[in-house]
Amino acid sequence: MNVKGLIGIGIALTAGLACEAAMARVSVGINLGVPVYAAPAPVYAPAPVYVAPPAPVYVAPPPPPPAVVYQPAPVVVAPGPAIIVGWHGDRYWDGYRYWNRRDWHAYHGGYGYRHW
Repeated sequence: MNVKGLIGIGIALTAGLACEAAMARVSVGINLGVPVYAAPAPVYAPAPVYVAPPAPVYVAPPPPPPAVVYQPAPVVVAPGPAIIVGWHGDRYWDGYRYWNRRDWHAYHGGYGYRHW
């Protein structure tokens, strides 16, 4: 194989790898660094800080709610049913039951069935 062919294959492989790395967002680099070891700094405790406590705050209690006074329900006295003894149309009420006109006359005497 000649050198030009190897260079062409190398360029093609490099371009292919670079394209894949760029599409995958992968960056390849060389880092040449020298580690530096420094002596740790001495650690001191911070000086204490004294702060006066806050002044007490006195809050007055809320006033009590107003007393709830319920008004009693009004007393309603309904009149009883009116009992009216006597004739109501063609019936007679004697305080216990209604009588037909014919039955009342038959029971209490009077005209009877024939005259009605």
